Amino acid sequence: MVYTIVVTIILLILLVLIAMTRFGFRQITQMKLQTSDSLFKFMEDAGVYSKERFDILDKSDVSVTTRDGLTLHGYAISSHPNSNKWVIIVHGYTASLEVSAQFGGLFEDIGFNVLLVDQRRHGRSQGSYTTYGFHEKYDIESWVNWIISHAGTDVVIGLHGQSLGGGTVLEYLTIADPRVHFVIADCPYSDLTQLIRYQLSVLNKVPTFPFLPLINNQLERKAGFRLHQVSPIKSVQNTSMPVMFIHGTEDKYVPTRMSQDMYKVKAHGLKKLLLVNGAIHGNAYSVDPVRYSHEVQAFVTQTLEEHVSSPVTPLNSSNSEETSDSSSDYSS
Repeated sequence: MVYTIVVTIILLILLVLIAMTRFGFRQITQMKLQTSDSLFKFMEDAGVYSKERFDILDKSDVSVTTRDGLTLHGYAISSHPNSNKWVIIVHGYTASLEVSAQFGGLFEDIGFNVLLVDQRRHGRSQGSYTTYGFHEKYDIESWVNWIISHAGTDVVIGLHGQSLGGGTVLEYLTIADPRVHFVIADCPYSDLTQLIRYQLSVLNKVPTFPFLPLINNQLERKAGFRLHQVSPIKSVQNTSMPVMFIHGTEDKYVPTRMSQDMYKVKAHGLKKLLLVNGAIHGNAYSVDPVRYSHEVQAFVTQTLEEHVSSPVTPLNSSNSEETSDSSSDYSS
């Protein structure tokens, strides 16, 4: 009798562990996607963008094939056909390129053409799992190559990413093409292990052991990567490319300190940190669109001016310690 009870309890515990691990894995890699209507409603309620504006954009359907055979979808907006400047805008988890359109104007105003992209598994792009930059950084590489092949080899490219998109463009730093001149990361995570640990223990009140190792094993088995293989802070630490970090001071989903930590460890090249008071996750622009636009445009302008006067030098050059640093902390 006692033996039967013990075995039953053990089996129940195992079933709970399996069920929670599967749930956690799906939440991390396959969470239900938001609809275009819900994204437009969010932006319209915030007063920053509308479906009507999106519908009248002069945009062209474009696509690329990833190195693992997926077809990714995007829209090219060539507002300045005689300009060699392009920006790729990358959305966050469960969103799609429609939400990225809210940022297009602030780049168009300073002479950029815009490429809005659906991340793998999102929007009209193919894919089964989100990998937080592990595979997505190579997707960005495919989009960069698309711009080069369509706009010429003398292009100037920038990247803007929000949340998952922010982590993705920071991960791309490790393989960046020299024609990519700056990265802007809005509410990015600094390290995927630390993020999931925080979300399990702090947000969901779930013990990290044994769930973190179990989820990690599931990630490797099904999605082909482990948590430690995604760590944007390491990419930031080893780059001299100009990087701007943006974060809301009240972000509880991806802690504000993650952007602050990455800003601190970036030792080479131009860097900037914009903290938006009162903003939560993913709404810094809607909280203060004027300040957001001004600071982003100032950063991009400074980046391009410094590149013309003094091109980026490799980290192993003799003057690699000469760091150009904009004001260390902009809080609105």
